[in-house]
Amino acid sequence: HITPEKFFVEACDDGANDVLAIDRVSTEVTLTVKKDVPPSAVTRPIYGILGTIRLVAGTYLIVITKKKKVGEIFSHAIWKATDFDILSYKKTMLHLTDIQLQDNKVFLSMLSHVLSVDGFYFSTTYDLTHTLQRLANTSPEFQEMSLLER
Repeated sequence: HITPEKFFVEACDDGANDVLAIDRVSTEVTLTVKKDVPPSAVTRPIYGILGTIRLVAGTYLIVITKKKKVGEIFSHAIWKATDFDILSYKKTMLHLTDIQLQDNKVFLSMLSHVLSVDGFYFSTTYDLTHTLQRLANTSPEFQEMSLLER
């Protein structure tokens, strides 16, 4: 969900009530609940957050807007991110000079090119950041940690 003040990322899992709120001015990230999302927010589906990047115009949020299933590992779906959106935290570009606007446009174009190259894979249930060999040699405590905590 997008409002002029915040981005709200809502989990689509059954029973999930938590919403990630990203302040577009302070860039502060907090956890809130669904009822805090204003009804006026523009809603659109995403499949994940790739990250943030700071360019000339300010900070941008990079989100995955399309995915394609490419396989499974131990019954865990592996997805390829196939399309992205680059969302500006700033509501306007009026604070930039013409040269800064042009530079920002070039950097956005370069970023779009990098995102168009194959190689962005993810899984919501399997740890792709560690090799199978390393995962086999980890402690039971590590195995029980959430993907986020790892």
